[in-house]
Amino acid sequence: MLACLSRLLGAEPVNIWISSQQDKIYYDNMVRLYQKEVDPNFAANVQAFGFREMPDKLAIAFKTQTNTPDIVQLDEVFFGMYLQGADTPFVDLTDRVKKAKLDVDILPQRLELFSHRGKVLGLPQSLSAVVLYYRRDLFEQFSLSPSQFQTWDDVMRIGADLVAENQSFLALDPSYFGILLRQRGGHLFDEDGGVLPDFDLAVDTLEFLGELAQSQVGLMPDRSTIFDPVFFGGDVANNEIMAIVGADWYGLDMIQQFSPELEGEWGIMPLPAWRDEETKTDSVRTSTFAGQGLVIYKGSEVIDESWEFVEFVMTNREANAQRFLQGNSFPAFKPAFEDLRLLQPQPFFGYDSMGQILVELAPDIPRIAMNPKRPMAVFMIREGLLSGIMYGEGDARSSLTRFKEQLESGGGPPDED
Repeated sequence: MLACLSRLLGAEPVNIWISSQQDKIYYDNMVRLYQKEVDPNFAANVQAFGFREMPDKLAIAFKTQTNTPDIVQLDEVFFGMYLQGADTPFVDLTDRVKKAKLDVDILPQRLELFSHRGKVLGLPQSLSAVVLYYRRDLFEQFSLSPSQFQTWDDVMRIGADLVAENQSFLALDPSYFGILLRQRGGHLFDEDGGVLPDFDLAVDTLEFLGELAQSQVGLMPDRSTIFDPVFFGGDVANNEIMAIVGADWYGLDMIQQFSPELEGEWGIMPLPAWRDEETKTDSVRTSTFAGQGLVIYKGSEVIDESWEFVEFVMTNREANAQRFLQGNSFPAFKPAFEDLRLLQPQPFFGYDSMGQILVELAPDIPRIAMNPKRPMAVFMIREGLLSGIMYGEGDARSSLTRFKEQLESGGGPPDED
């Protein structure tokens, strides 16, 4: 009501900063939907910046107090950059979230990702559940079935047979270290800020990734990442790999955007599990990686208007459906899990239902303890920790010991790296 009144009185448009052109299209549509269903006088200025450009843009805006945003779409990795001091530049949304019952309706593992010191500072837009995307045509060529890949031991065993036929199975990426560590119940940080609290598990996970690379069951892309379009034009197009580990948004956005010619040739299955030979039990078959959230700048003059729009986007049935249907991500809003539009088979993935698979995996998504050092940790992993092991340089225990010491001392990678 207050927001509508302020619009009638000529308040400034809500400035919304988005981190991709794809998301800008979505938010332009959401502004129109909000005007149609809630407030015809609502005005918003939606601007898109590059994913990596956003932190620099925010830093300049906050420092100069010029052209500051009201609502910001921020990746969970970059979110940690703003938790360094006693105060943050974002509005404490805790009471508003409880009033809207979003503390109940949003998957708790995801809501915690944008919380710090008991305060909810942002709302997650994606489930970011990790699955295994695989090539149906290549599986058929080698007479393979997804049911054969129940555990990572299966991957190594079958992968060795594939290597004997000059075929690698899995594309590799530095992000896999955190993904697989979380799948096994490990963490980069604990609730008290401790680094690698499950150190031996972390060593074993990194050694496993090194084994994947050295055995050639896994293949490191030419530019050492699955997030470069060149990866799709090279390794994927040339059939050099058969599977990729990725979150929901990776399949909705990157795979479909950069390999459209392979429509119908991709499939989706849960991650292989980690088998505990002593207890004969398996780990969960998913993990989590990255994902965007919405925060509101504390210096905004339209905090109420901004919140009402954010609440609408997070809770509206159509807004949640369109986030998935427009190829952005699968929502973390639990009531949306019952929307049949999100559960339909998808032709691009050989008529697998991504939505159904994700809903089944959602309860098992691991928690992440947010930490101000998390951005540095992720940067260090991507810039050298994993690639060195994969190329046979050094050993996992020594690398992780240095990683742990550098983070605990507040430092980062050595200057020469």
